[in-house]
Amino acid sequence: MTKKVVLLVEYDGSAYKGWQAQKYDVPSVQENIEKALSVIANHKVSVVCAGRTDSGVHASAQVVHFETDVERSERSWTLGVNTHLPSDIAVVAARYVDDEFHARFSALSRRYRYVIYQSALRPALLSKGLTWTYKALDVERMKAAATCFLGTHDFSSFRAVGCQANTPTRTILNFSVQQLGQYVVLDVRANAFLHHMIRNFAGVLMTIGAGEKPVSWAKEVLEAKDRTKGGITAPPTGLYFVDAEYPEHFNVPQRPLGPHFLPYVEEPEYVLSR
Repeated sequence: MTKKVVLLVEYDGSAYKGWQAQKYDVPSVQENIEKALSVIANHKVSVVCAGRTDSGVHASAQVVHFETDVERSERSWTLGVNTHLPSDIAVVAARYVDDEFHARFSALSRRYRYVIYQSALRPALLSKGLTWTYKALDVERMKAAATCFLGTHDFSSFRAVGCQANTPTRTILNFSVQQLGQYVVLDVRANAFLHHMIRNFAGVLMTIGAGEKPVSWAKEVLEAKDRTKGGITAPPTGLYFVDAEYPEHFNVPQRPLGPHFLPYVEEPEYVLSR
């Protein structure tokens, strides 16, 4: 009898060309997970994730599902699989779920955090897990600018040129900007995201935070619906997939929001409700 299993997966994306398995032996997170699962399941396993991440992007709670006709304990799907994974990928939770569950199509929302490190000098520790800026950022200006992104909009100015989404319209449910010591954390939740969308948000907000553009520039970029008006695309190093939300009846496992090196971040109130 075929069963469906959901996993929460944490990974440092620095060494990988993104989540998705590719041709020509290009390193990917998906390929490594499928190989490790296939060893424990003793058959070929294919996985589906909640949201594919780009080259160099990380995850603290990527949601993955797969199907199997073998019986294994949840412990085997975590500790067992981890013994066959490289040190920069780890399964952190596993659970059997209903056949109707789908990691991508059942998701109500997805959530990312973009972590910026402010310092006059570049960091050595976590250098591939942060976006470093030597510029002093005014977080209040960044907060004010981010409010224009809330709600449903055409985000053409924030999609990559090669984005393959059928529509540029997305709904931002929450966008918070918080200062935590030398970290500035952008926390964004939406029904779905466009290619490079959050990195382009970060590029605009960092420019505004550095005082190089007025707060009103964020809205001007949004309303232009033109990627060439949106400034730089921020590096992938500071971006983390941190959560996907599902209907409660699926009983998908959860863990504290990451990345784990951040201090506790108070949950913001969501401006929009479903």
